[in-house]
Amino acid sequence: MNLIEELRWRGMLQDVMPGTEELLTKEVVSGYVGFDPTASSLHIGNMVSVLLLMRLQQAGHKPFALVGGATGMIGDPSGKSQERNLLDEELLRFNVDSIRKQLERYLDFNKGETSAEMVNNYDWIKEFSLLRFLREVGKHLTVNYMLAKDSVQKRLETGLSFTEFSYQLIQGYDYYYLNKTRGVKLQMGGSDQWGNIVAGTELIRRMGGGEAYAITAPLLTKADGSKFGKSEQGNIWIDPERTSPYKFYQFWLNTGDEEVQRLIKVFTFLPQEEIDMLTRQHLEDPGRRILQYRLAEEVTTWIHSPAALVKAKEATDILFGKGTSEHLKQLSEPEILDVFDGIPQFEISRTDLENGVSGLQLVAELTQIFPSKGEARRMFQNKGVLLNKESLSDTDTITTGHLLNGKYLLLQKGKKNYNLVIVR
Repeated sequence: MNLIEELRWRGMLQDVMPGTEELLTKEVVSGYVGFDPTASSLHIGNMVSVLLLMRLQQAGHKPFALVGGATGMIGDPSGKSQERNLLDEELLRFNVDSIRKQLERYLDFNKGETSAEMVNNYDWIKEFSLLRFLREVGKHLTVNYMLAKDSVQKRLETGLSFTEFSYQLIQGYDYYYLNKTRGVKLQMGGSDQWGNIVAGTELIRRMGGGEAYAITAPLLTKADGSKFGKSEQGNIWIDPERTSPYKFYQFWLNTGDEEVQRLIKVFTFLPQEEIDMLTRQHLEDPGRRILQYRLAEEVTTWIHSPAALVKAKEATDILFGKGTSEHLKQLSEPEILDVFDGIPQFEISRTDLENGVSGLQLVAELTQIFPSKGEARRMFQNKGVLLNKESLSDTDTITTGHLLNGKYLLLQKGKKNYNLVIVR
């Protein structure tokens, strides 16, 4: 399959400008995607655009990643119901540097003619005065043309500042600049960028530039149909400090059956034959969640590392009853808090454990995990109380030596009723 056929099969092709496929089959094409540095990390919605660049490079073409140090100061109105908060230059510089480091993990910058390159549009936009930009660039696109864009029309009722209205003109100039100075003939992005990209091809045509083409991919959406964006709730970031590998793995593992067949094509590099085989197996027995497990494993390894996948799977085993006390002891404090986020928590004093307390005292007096000693004793008799994944009796003595990371105890009532005790 050529690049367009590959993108189409993987469900990564929304719009393609006429002539694009022919261009990609006859020569090495330089193409770019822009990334707004409105946060210090990319999220999984951005990774669709990263994958466009990766698949472009794998198909023998040259990728450019543009980090919008200039456009990031304005904010793209596309897909937004209200104007973004403007960021200061210091924060933008920090975000640009952070995203640059992330992109370097996914693109090959040492591949000869098709080596990836990274550019920042602040480097050329900063040279413009307002009057010069209006004279040399602004005169080439009419207000009527700019107003016709969906991203503008959807905001007219709620209000659109001139700042945001000018965004498509500046992004269009980016395309013109790269087309003229670097021979870039293709711009790619999410489907919400189609209007901005086409504005760029139009600007190139009117300013006497060269050939210019466009490709967009469908936006990644949540189960409720809303867009994954930096300012929305529930983002899944690729920075492990913002979304841990465990939560990242869990996100993919919890993908619904109606979504997983699409996502495994988009987010993995598995060949068509293997995905088709896995899909057949999944449809034969959906309860085994074959596609979800494979998707979670592939994407966690790609974004984080094989070691991170191992840790995420161990944490998953602990939470869902398969892990051992040894696995639990290997978790760091952040991992303990991450894995057991949302379960009931109790605080007790360290002095309570210094002389030792019985299992019954711990669960029925200090923490009141059981409302009465009688109920606690019945659960103990049925071997239904566990401390740190090991069976606990009502007469066992618990001391500070049982603490995980010197601070935590994990108590279970039955197999899945977890309680985290924090010792202060």
